[in-house]
Amino acid sequence: MFRRFFSSTRATAKGQPGWRAYVIGDVHGCLDLLDRLITEVADDHAVRGPARGLLVFLGDLIDRGPDSAGVLRRLRQFDLPGFRLVGLSGNHEEVLLKILAGDSTVVTDWLRFGGAETLASYGADPKALETISPEAAQRRIADIVPKADRHFLEGLADSMRFGDYFFVHAGIRPGIPHDHQSLRDLRWIREPFLTDSRDHGMVVVHGHTISEAVEEVGSRIGIDTGAYATGRLTALGIEGERRWLIDTVDGLQEKGADLV
Repeated sequence: MFRRFFSSTRATAKGQPGWRAYVIGDVHGCLDLLDRLITEVADDHAVRGPARGLLVFLGDLIDRGPDSAGVLRRLRQFDLPGFRLVGLSGNHEEVLLKILAGDSTVVTDWLRFGGAETLASYGADPKALETISPEAAQRRIADIVPKADRHFLEGLADSMRFGDYFFVHAGIRPGIPHDHQSLRDLRWIREPFLTDSRDHGMVVVHGHTISEAVEEVGSRIGIDTGAYATGRLTALGIEGERRWLIDTVDGLQEKGADLV
């Protein structure tokens, strides 16, 4: 589902002092776009002056796109001088981890919603799983996904605070304190979060719901620009009161402290 950019608020939030963050939306197995965006981020960081670099991934690293295995390997082996990497878990990681832990009830849905592409990226034939039971398919999937990738996925965080910002995969349930949010909402919520324009007490930066352009409504910013379908993978840069965008289609888009 594509959502239209229809509102903007003045940027008054501040990031964590001494840090420059680059927050990246849903990668969904698009290794070529990820490599391109990381290069652009590193170049941008190099010309902005001294600051500690933070690279935050908002989840849904896997599924749908052609090379989930390559994306996970790239991030497991991440070594970019001057940067710390933080990965958050999305709903797609949640489902795969359930399967790897022995849950066969979600196998069929996972294969239909991007899991087949993930298995193919490991050199497996997802169609071979259609002829066996969900229980047998679960065991096969657990054998296919390397332990190193499973451990990486298990180590992903649920959310992250960055000054006046709150980074999360899907969003929050309005009116609930940030430290009382359910994991289900953090990874799956759409409504009532997406159309709630109230002040959430901090700026919530999220992915999960595709929009044609970065979408800013009230105190939330959605940066899932549908990389696997559009070729546009987006990073939101934050330093102090400034915000800017870098994506794999238009490159750097900086217009003062606001996104528009």
